[in-house]
Amino acid sequence: MFAVKGTEGKETLDKWLTWARRSQLPSFIELAKKITRHRQAIDANLDHGLSQGLIESTNTEIRLLTRIAFGFHGPQPLIALALLALGSNPPQLPGRK
Repeated sequence: MFAVKGTEGKETLDKWLTWARRSQLPSFIELAKKITRHRQAIDANLDHGLSQGLIESTNTEIRLLTRIAFGFHGPQPLIALALLALGSNPPQLPGRK
């Protein structure tokens, strides 16, 4: 469904939701209800191509770095690890261009 964007994608989703509700298959009916609850976010993705993927990836990286930095005596090492791993301006290393 996400291969088709915009109005065509919304129409395709509407057709599938109609089919799923009438299918009498409990798992499809439950999925259709979940999709309906999150329809606003799905429509925004179909219209603009935006998703939470990058934010979720960044959050996962920060959680991993927090585990790595466990036991340090302050927040500075965690901040430094986050800037090294996720920052856009890496420090210049000696002897490298």
